[in-house]
Amino acid sequence: MDKAFINVLYLISSILFIVGLKLLSHPKTAVRGNFTGAVGMFLAVVGVFLEYGKIGQEDIIWIASGILLGTVIGTYIALKVEMTGMPQLVALLNGFGGLASFLVGGNSLMEILETGKNTEFLSNYQFTISTAATGIIGAVTFTGSVIAFGKLQGLVSEKSVRYFGDQIVKILLFAVSLYLGYLNVTQPTVIAWYWYVVIAGSILGILLVMPIGGADMPVVIALLNSYSGIAASATGFVLGNNVLIIAGSLVGASGIILTQIMCKAMNRSLPNVLFGGLGGATTTTDSGDIYSGKTKSTSAEEVAMLLDMAQRVVIVPGYGMAVAQAQHAVRDLYNQLTDRNIEVEFAIHPVAGRMPGHMNVLLAEADIPYDKMKEMDEINPTFDTVDVVIINGANDVVNPLAKTDPGSPIAGMPILDVEKAKTIIVIKRSLSPGFAGVPNPLFIQDNCLMYFQDGKKATQEIVTALKDT
Repeated sequence: MDKAFINVLYLISSILFIVGLKLLSHPKTAVRGNFTGAVGMFLAVVGVFLEYGKIGQEDIIWIASGILLGTVIGTYIALKVEMTGMPQLVALLNGFGGLASFLVGGNSLMEILETGKNTEFLSNYQFTISTAATGIIGAVTFTGSVIAFGKLQGLVSEKSVRYFGDQIVKILLFAVSLYLGYLNVTQPTVIAWYWYVVIAGSILGILLVMPIGGADMPVVIALLNSYSGIAASATGFVLGNNVLIIAGSLVGASGIILTQIMCKAMNRSLPNVLFGGLGGATTTTDSGDIYSGKTKSTSAEEVAMLLDMAQRVVIVPGYGMAVAQAQHAVRDLYNQLTDRNIEVEFAIHPVAGRMPGHMNVLLAEADIPYDKMKEMDEINPTFDTVDVVIINGANDVVNPLAKTDPGSPIAGMPILDVEKAKTIIVIKRSLSPGFAGVPNPLFIQDNCLMYFQDGKKATQEIVTALKDT
């Protein structure tokens, strides 16, 4: 096949990736962005088949088997995985990207050594350095993502796992990984060096993510996504495939940008997230002493009366809403209120949930209008004009300690200024702290009422009470 035609195909594919990424930046166009990226990937795959020319019957069987297996798994995931499980799924897919990268890198090196073809690549530093980078970054991405998946799924402790000297151990292991990578570059004919690189990178990935607590999962997922893109880009250099280099670079760059956005939203630096261990923080304050006798409970009927008299209502979704799968009940509440000509908006904190955009995805799934989802910076100045705020399963993102207690693990983190509203309704199963491990003094404010109930059931009860009002 004409090389120029293949390059044009790759160019079109790359343009579609860029356009798709742009469309993914807004919930309203995200579906089109996803489809655009999928078309780009299809053209890229077609280009790869054309570039490598004639494919043997045995190769066709393997390729077809892989496509069939991937289709079956992908279809099953699309049908079975709940939206609440999306953070875990994203973490796992990041890991698979890293796994594919270091396996392809190792296979390329082994193929040269076993067949004796293209041996000139072994003296090409672009090839050897890219191979070593693929091994390290791909392995870190794979095992780090598996640990992140385990934390989100509850298979591994969500708390920060620390031990004496852990930072020194990670630095030493990183240095060992780089040294093994150097040996792999200078002695590419010794295939064992590559797999030693992978082993060291795999251990490093585990040690990097284990100390990170659940509160930092949005940042970790964005960062691992970036790692998977960088690993894919390095694999592109190994294979000499331009479209893979471009696609990997786009994923890597967008992941880094998203990571910075998440860190800014938490008012923390990336090194602090990686080495600070928020989520494993402990507090010396007894939550029972703070809350004892000071919280005011409410009922569905009382909440319905407050809402019936309100003109403006803001709903703050959190991870508790996701766990309860309450998004459709929240939509019913939204419909009830708007039918009464009550203005309803949703306040979205950048790190609410367990991955970037988690709340937006859940609300979009429930057909909440996109223009009703307000970012923190947009809605914060208006909370003093809100009649009722309903906090459904959120905790740390509305905790005033972020502004009042310099010693708090969440000190300095921008929060939603819900305390300025006339009335605050907190839907929560108990007074247990969020992932940051600190109590929330918002719960004992004079204008705050606690509705102790599962997020979905509580919302349904409020909807029922509203119908009777």
